[in-house]
Formats: sequence, structure tokens, C-alpha cells
Amino acid sequence: MTDYEKNSVKDNPLGSAPLIPLITRFAIPSIISMLVGAAYNITDQIFIGHVVGMLGNAATNVAFPTVTLTTGISMLFGIGTAANFSINQGAGRIDEARKYVHTGLTGVAIAGILTGLLVFLLRGHITELCGADPAGNVYPYAVAYLSITALGLPFQMFTHTSSTIIRADGSPTYSMLCTVTGAVLNVFLDWVFMYPLGMGIRGAAIATVLSQIVSFILAISYYPRFRAFRISIKDLGISVDHMLGSMSAGLPNFCNHMLMMVTNIVLNNALATYGAMSVYGSDIPLAVSGVAQKTSMIMVSFAVGIAQGCQPIWGFNLGAKKYGRVKGAYWRAFAAAFAIGVIFFGALQTFPREIISIFGTGSDLYFEFAEKYLKIYMMLVFFQNIQPITINYFSATGNHRQGLLVSLSRQGLFLIPLLVILPKFMGINGILAASPISDAMAFVLSVSMVLVSFRKFKENQQ
Repeated sequence: MTDYEKNSVKDNPLGSAPLIPLITRFAIPSIISMLVGAAYNITDQIFIGHVVGMLGNAATNVAFPTVTLTTGISMLFGIGTAANFSINQGAGRIDEARKYVHTGLTGVAIAGILTGLLVFLLRGHITELCGADPAGNVYPYAVAYLSITALGLPFQMFTHTSSTIIRADGSPTYSMLCTVTGAVLNVFLDWVFMYPLGMGIRGAAIATVLSQIVSFILAISYYPRFRAFRISIKDLGISVDHMLGSMSAGLPNFCNHMLMMVTNIVLNNALATYGAMSVYGSDIPLAVSGVAQKTSMIMVSFAVGIAQGCQPIWGFNLGAKKYGRVKGAYWRAFAAAFAIGVIFFGALQTFPREIISIFGTGSDLYFEFAEKYLKIYMMLVFFQNIQPITINYFSATGNHRQGLLVSLSRQGLFLIPLLVILPKFMGINGILAASPISDAMAFVLSVSMVLVSFRKFKENQQ
């Protein structure tokens, strides 16, 4: 290790700065990045809802599982690489930290190209799997949207992974800039392609891809100025051991997003099936679910942003054996995420119709079901915010099995079985009841596991 690298570890504010200002410094840019990243999807939903209508909202909902898939793969590389980078940097193992970054960047580049190609080639099958009937009204809109957005997936995945690594390198503001620039451009291009040019849902898709390319250019431009050590193209490559180490750390977040994708598919098919048996039909529930998911992305963006902002703090202080700072950062993140969830809950319960109206118009039945969906399905949303905090905490501190169990809990252990069982007895109302029950059960499990891990810190100190 060079003298420069030794000093960068010793003087790192991650191990000494007051926690609340430190978390704020790292979390706020991360939150803004997440919110702006969500704007890619929310902006499309708003423009499509007003220009194309309810069928457009349903189509983006059908295409949304691919976004969840690519985000999960990005986190597999990004969270895993950043966690190992921070732990090794905190412990003074700079060569190991360097190898993790090189492997992570190479891995996500390859994965992005393969994912985009597969989504494009299988777009028709994916659309049908995600709940759209090939003979129905939603299918052609969804295929058209997915055909274009598949081309931007490699750029989106590399940027997402890079933003996590850049943040861990001590540049949260630049990490934020990468996503903010693309999202602002996306809003402008949405308007250009959908209004003056009249390109409909295809215009929204083109706007998204072009914005993702711009964000990618900004992300890749950072690496020649990497703070911890120098990075050049000739140094990139894949080390199997370091790839497995990154994937192990990123696996909980990846599994959580894969289960979110499966849940989305199960939910869409259940809504279409049981909606057809109700007065609402199959299109209305699909459209409402898509709008509700985009709405909840705002709340989840705060929680994930806080968690990602805390990740280098958790990892560095664990490596430095400063367990009190690890616990302190968790509880402060917990309190902030829970408070934001309560505020979001109040807005959903008080202004459901006004929130839905932002995303376009619809029939009286559409708004009736939308209000019902927001009030029941999202009744305990404030519990949802604790899961990303806990998953990222376990990933950052090397407790991969615990993180994996928490990531599997809400969707895999609780929600998906309830979505299958409850509608058989309660119809479409059973689908709505499944979510708050799952939220409560996952919350209890998450907090219990964190308390167990804190007891281990006490044992280590003794």
C-alpha cells in the first residue's frame, strides 16, 4: 500500500465524522438519484396516461417486470462490488478493493449486453408472461414499448452499477448527477416525441433510451478520476473469486428484485383473471396496479436512497471494527425511512383520487377501483421501507445469508402465496388484502434479525 493510500484510509470521514451529518451527506444525493431514476418510469407513465390513456398505463405495467429484472442484476454487481470495495478499503486492503471494482465493472457490462439482447428477442413472450393477452387491447402497446426500451438496458444497467461504486468512492454528488441529468432530459424528450412529433408510446420509449445513453456517458467519464486508485481500460477483467465475492454480497438485493419481478407477474395475472370476474374487467386492475407501483416508487426511492447512502458507512466501519457506528447508522436510517413511510401512508389514505388523476383520466369504475387499491393494498406501506434498509445493512456488513432471508421474506415467503390463496376465497379483494399482511410479517422478521446481529457485535467487542 502506498503512503497516499494509507492516509486515505486513516483520514477517511466514514470512520470519524458525526453520523447524522455523514448520513445526510451520502444519503441525500443517493435519494435524489433514486427519485430521479424513478422519474424515468413515472414520467413515461404520466405522459402515456394522458396521451395514450388507460391502455397505455396498463402496457407500461406489463413491461415493468423487465425494469425490475435489470435493476436487480445491476444491484447484484453494484451493491456487491461497492460493499467489498468499502470493507477492504476500511481494512486497508487496497489491492483487493481494486480487484473488486475491476471485476464488477466488467461483469455488469457483459450482463447488460446479454440482458438487452434477450429481452429484445423474447419481447412477445415476456409481454404475454407478464399478464397481457395476445388477443387483448394491451398487448400491442406493451410489445411496442418493450421493443425499444430493451435497447437501452445495457446503458441503464452500467449506469446503475456505476452510481453505487462512485458513491462508495466518496463522490455521492457526481453519482447523483449521472441519473439526474438523464431524468431531466427524459422529461423534455417525452414531451418532444409525444406531443409535437405525436409518436405515442413509442416516443416515450425512445426518450427513455436516449436519456439512458447520456447518463451512461457521464458515468463512464468518472473512472479516469477515481479517488481510491487509478482505473484504466487495460486493467479491467474478471477474477472468478472476486466475482463470486461480489455476487455473494449483492445476492440479497438481487433476489429481492427477482422476487419483486415474479410478484409483479403473479399480481398482473391474478388481477387480469379475477378482475375479469368482477365489474372492473381485466384492463382496469392492470392499469391501476401500474400507476400504484409507480407511485410507491417515490416512497421506496427514499428508503433505498438512505440505505445506499449508509452502505459505505456500514462497510467501512465494520472493516475498522467500529461496531457502535454501524449500529448507530442503522437506527438513524430506520427512523428516517419509517417516518417517510408514515407521511406517504397519510397521503395515500387522504388523497387517493387526486394521486391517481396525475397519471391520466379514466372511467368512474377506474377511479373507484383505484381508490380501493391505494387504501387497502398499500395500507401498511410504512413497513415496506424497513426492508431495503435491512437488506442493504446485511449486504454491507457481510451477513449475506441474513440479507438473503430478508430479501426473500416479503415477496417469496408471504406475498406470492397469499396472492395465490386469498383470491380463491375473497376474489379480487383477496389480492388487495395480501399486501398489508405481507408487509407486517416481513417487518417483524427484519427487525428481529437485526437485533440478533447487534448482539453478535456485543460479543465481538467483549
